[in-house]
Amino acid sequence: MSAHSTTYKVAGVNSGHCKAIVSGALRELDAVDTVQVEISTGLITINSAAELDDKLIEETVEDAGYDYVGRA
Repeated sequence: MSAHSTTYKVAGVNSGHCKAIVSGALRELDAVDTVQVEISTGLITINSAAELDDKLIEETVEDAGYDYVGRA
């Protein structure tokens, strides 16, 4: 069960394809249970078993080819 829910803003997620790439990359991280991506707003909500490391989220998003903006 997820103990934490954190929302981030990411730029460049404009389609279902982009959504799949970003959510797939984030789901690979330890402690991540679910990832919800809103294409219209660029908001990504991650439910996780532990507090997330914002730097790790930033690196993962940028490695996937998108621009990390920060916590929403």
